[in-house]
Amino acid sequence: MAGTATAQPDHTADRDRIPREAGLTPFEAARVRDLAGREPNVVEWGMFGAMWSEHCAYKHFKKLLRTLPTAGARVALGPGENAGAVDLGGGLLCVFKVESHNHPSAVEPYQGAATGVGGILRDVFAMGARPIALLNALSFGDPADARTRRLVGGVVGGISFYGNCVGIPDVGGHVSFEPCYADNPLVNAMCVGIVQRDLLRVSATARPGSAVYLVGSDTGRDGIAGASLLASFELGAADDAKRPSVQVGDPFTEKLLLEATIELIERDAVEAAGTALSQCWRQSGWLRTHPSTT
Repeated sequence: MAGTATAQPDHTADRDRIPREAGLTPFEAARVRDLAGREPNVVEWGMFGAMWSEHCAYKHFKKLLRTLPTAGARVALGPGENAGAVDLGGGLLCVFKVESHNHPSAVEPYQGAATGVGGILRDVFAMGARPIALLNALSFGDPADARTRRLVGGVVGGISFYGNCVGIPDVGGHVSFEPCYADNPLVNAMCVGIVQRDLLRVSATARPGSAVYLVGSDTGRDGIAGASLLASFELGAADDAKRPSVQVGDPFTEKLLLEATIELIERDAVEAAGTALSQCWRQSGWLRTHPSTT
């Protein structure tokens, strides 16, 4: 438009503040600058912070994950999509996914665990599968410790609350107590779903020019920059200040989204479905805290 100028990042600001607040280490920030060949703007820093976070990239144990088997006679869909799928026979597929919500649960155990369940449900029904069961694997510190007891109560409460509201049973799990989990518990949620093979949907089938719809709960003040602020930072004395970064769950809206998504897929009204960008869209709220650079 005539008379307008493209917004440019404010390079007079602290050079390291923005990438640091996006959850990037000095080494990672230097790597981004090297790849870009320039100083990224605030939107780009936010995107790198989300996608290079522990939550999205699993950068600390990605090498170990790559050693796991991903192919076989019954594997219908391996890594790279919202969830994996195995062939049950008779035209049915079992779709399943596991997600960790460790840091969010350490900071705010109830909502941290509840939204872990919500996220894992979303990944399964986005494939067109109806979730039928939830499982979890939990690890905490010494049960005699007051903090451990608070974490256990919050995590178990959040898991049961979300599953009950959506109407999907938690059919099994594992709980262990070891001193090494005193500061950071492990909260792993799993969802299993069933879908007919011809109704399985993936995100890679989207075509250029197609309409894109973002659906779900309204984005509020909660959950801003959660992917980077929680997953990539060390826990410590300032944990309480990170609580707003934990998303507040809304199981009733997700139940509506679940049913609507499955119905749209059954009517062949959806070209592709995906959830991988959800953390990035919520991460975009981080931009509101950096108005001088947008």
